[in-house]
Amino acid sequence: MMNSLSGRLLILTVLFVMLAEVLIFVPSVARFREDYLLARLERAQIASLALLADDMLSAELEAELLDNADVYNVVLRRDDVRELVLSSELPSMVTADFDLRETTGWTLMRDAMMRLVKRGPEVIRVIGSPSREAGQLIEVTMDSAPLRAAMIEYGLRILILSAVISIITALLLFMAVRVLLVKPIKGVVGHMRRYAEAPEDAHRIIAPQAKVRELREAEDALYSLQTQLTQALKQKERLAQLGGAVARVSHDLRNILTSAQLFTDRIELSEDPAVRRLAPKLVNSITRAVSLCESTLAFGRAEEPSPTLTLFNLAALTNEVLEAERLAIGEHDVSLSEDIPAGLMVRGDPEQIYRAVSNLVRNARQAIVATGKPGEISVAARAEDHDWVITVEDTGPGLPPKARDHLFQAFTGGARKGGSGLGLAIVAELMRGHGGTVRLARTDGAGTCFEIRLPMAPAG
Repeated sequence: MMNSLSGRLLILTVLFVMLAEVLIFVPSVARFREDYLLARLERAQIASLALLADDMLSAELEAELLDNADVYNVVLRRDDVRELVLSSELPSMVTADFDLRETTGWTLMRDAMMRLVKRGPEVIRVIGSPSREAGQLIEVTMDSAPLRAAMIEYGLRILILSAVISIITALLLFMAVRVLLVKPIKGVVGHMRRYAEAPEDAHRIIAPQAKVRELREAEDALYSLQTQLTQALKQKERLAQLGGAVARVSHDLRNILTSAQLFTDRIELSEDPAVRRLAPKLVNSITRAVSLCESTLAFGRAEEPSPTLTLFNLAALTNEVLEAERLAIGEHDVSLSEDIPAGLMVRGDPEQIYRAVSNLVRNARQAIVATGKPGEISVAARAEDHDWVITVEDTGPGLPPKARDHLFQAFTGGARKGGSGLGLAIVAELMRGHGGTVRLARTDGAGTCFEIRLPMAPAG
């Protein structure tokens, strides 16, 4: 219970109410002390007036008057004459004087607390103004022990009452919080648990109905989140099904196209001029179709495995990429260069980094070849304070605006006619696995530059 919201509110309420009552306790006890002393002055005044009315009272009656007034002596000043009206023997000397005529609240509270602290009995003198203007001044001497006992009794009553009030208040607040706050929160938590069991089920999405504004806002936010998540899961499921179908079709189609590619080699040997003229176009079309099928199959497989991080020489790896591309360039006028320090060691998965750099270089080569003009591709790398930076730059025609909008999205970011857009999507996925990034640094009529950043330190 103490770990629950309502239980903690219960404890806090009791503490705060008790704190408030303590703050009230001091002035209340001070007020009680003042009323107590004023009552003694009033009794003493009544007793002195009785004596003045009949000057022949016996000593026994005077003692009874003093006992009823709970004082030792009574001094009354009338007509500028100070007169000891009633008197008895004092048990000890007067130790303190208290004038109630011009006291402040702070003085009353200070004197009250001091009286509670002092345990021993004392004889004190109390001075005040007579009621109903029956004189100029009245002072009495009295024992402080009954005063302190009365103050303690009064204080205990206040504390007991405060405790009862705080407990009742806390219980009421506890029940109110349980009904108005805790129960709706538990309802939201229950909705979340039921939704987590089957997030694809739209019937498990929460229906906002809380009356408390803050809870209603939380339910609205949860409703929006669950709705978007359910739609995303349904879309993901449809895409997964579609991807499976496309993968199967691409697999069979690749086999068919591979066979067709073998026949095109013989078609090129034909003596028919029309066939010799159309054969290269047929070969290029089949080659693009095979490439698309292979890319689709590669992307449709399971997610990329987590990279196995090792230190490797980036210059050596880049040379392998460029050598493979030189074979693919053939007779086209495309030059390849690299500017990487020979001793630059990079931490990453060599196989995945090879694929990422190879995809970027291949895209650059295909873009330049498509223009039919000469071009250059350059791969450079450098070490910065926290990252290794790899750049792949070309002198191709640049990316069209449509390709820039969805550059790293599969099947939508293709910059080349007939391209699938999978190459850059794969590069982005590989870099995310390394905790790095790939971005388009520049693209215009003079060419395109992609930048890869690999963190030197592991994430976190």
